[in-house]
Amino acid sequence: MFNASLYPSSLSAVQHPLAVYGWDEGWEAEFAPYAAQGLLPGRVVRVDRGQCDVATPDGVVRADTAFVVPHDPMKVVCTGDWVAVDPEGSDPRYARTILPRRTAFVRSTSSKRSEGQVLATNIDHIVICVSLAVELDLGRIERFLALAMSSSSGEALLRTSADSWESGAQPLVVLTKADLVPDPAALAYLVQDVETAAPGVQVLTVSSLTGEGTDVLAAIVADGTSVLLGISGAGKSTLANALLGADVMEVQATRDVDGKGRHTTTTRNLLALPGGGVLIDTPGLRGVGLWDAGTGVGQVFSEIEEYAADCRFQDCAHEAEPGCAVLAAIDAGELPLRRLESYRKLMRENQRIVAKTDARLRAEIRRDWRSKAAEGRANYAAKRGRNA
Repeated sequence: MFNASLYPSSLSAVQHPLAVYGWDEGWEAEFAPYAAQGLLPGRVVRVDRGQCDVATPDGVVRADTAFVVPHDPMKVVCTGDWVAVDPEGSDPRYARTILPRRTAFVRSTSSKRSEGQVLATNIDHIVICVSLAVELDLGRIERFLALAMSSSSGEALLRTSADSWESGAQPLVVLTKADLVPDPAALAYLVQDVETAAPGVQVLTVSSLTGEGTDVLAAIVADGTSVLLGISGAGKSTLANALLGADVMEVQATRDVDGKGRHTTTTRNLLALPGGGVLIDTPGLRGVGLWDAGTGVGQVFSEIEEYAADCRFQDCAHEAEPGCAVLAAIDAGELPLRRLESYRKLMRENQRIVAKTDARLRAEIRRDWRSKAAEGRANYAAKRGRNA
C-alpha cells in the first residue's frame, strides 16, 4: 500500500509512483489537504457511467463517481482529471473531489443548448489529426484550432510569438496517412494549405504504416499530456498504437467511398507512453461546436484581425464598408476570400453560443439586427426612388 511518508522531500514529485502520469510538485501542493485526510491521489484514465478507472500509487482502481458528477456539465469528472480517492478497504470506494484543472478542451454539446462538454483535461498538447486519405477540409481544421487555442481553465490563451503560447495547451496539426500521397510536391502543397489555415501552428505529416514522422511526434508528446482529436477515420487509434508501440487501441478500416471510419474508440482513454508523456485517445467527433472560443477564433485568423486594425471604421463588418482594409487585402490577393468567409462563420456561431448565457450580448445582437434591417429598408427605398 502507498505510504505518503516515504516521499517527504521536494524530490517526491519526481520519485512519486504517479510521475509517469504527470504528477509534479504543483499537483503535490494541491493535493496536500486531501493527503492529510488519508485520501489517495489519482489520475482518471477512463470514465464509464457512474464509475471511473483511476491510476493511483497502489495501481489502477475502480471508483464511484457520485461525488464528482455535479449538475454543472462543465464540472463533471473527465479523463485527465486528478482526483482524491478513498484508500484501500473502503466499500464502496469513491472519487471524493477533483483537483483544480489547469486546462480543458471544451466543445458545445449542441447548437440548440447552451451547454459545454469537457472532452479532456490537464492537457499540454492538442494533436488535431487530419487524414490525407480524403480531401482536406480546411474549415474543420480552423474550427478545431479555434477551440484548441481557447482551451484553458478559464483564462484565454495569449500568443506571444509565432510558435509560443503564454498559457494553455499547445496545438499541433498532424496529417495522417501520408503514405497515400507519394508525390513529395503534392504533399508539400497540402502542408502549405494547412499552414495557411493554421498560422503559427506546427504541421506534421505522419504515416503509421511507414513510420514517417512518428519519431518526431513521439518526441513532442513525451513532454506532458497530449490528446488526440479528429473525426472518425482520421487515424487516431492507429497513431496511438504507433506511439504506444503495441496494438492497444482497436482499429477498423475506413469506408472506401468517403474515407469515413466507424467509432472504434467509444470512450476517452488515458495511456502512459513508453517514451514518456501521457496520451488521451478520444472517439471520433461528428461535430465540433464552438464554446466561448472568441479568443481562439481571433488567433486562428490573426491576419484578418491585423488587417481589420487598419479599417476606417472601428466596428467594420468587412462586408461593403468604405475603407475596409480586409476587403482591400482580398482585392489585392493578399487574403483568400475563403478565410474571411470561414472567419465570419465561426465568429457568428461563437456569438450565438455566448449570447445564450449573456443577456446583454443578446440585447446588443437584437439592436444590431434592427439597425441593419432599417438600413436595408432605407437602401431599398432609395433605389426605388432613383428608379422611379
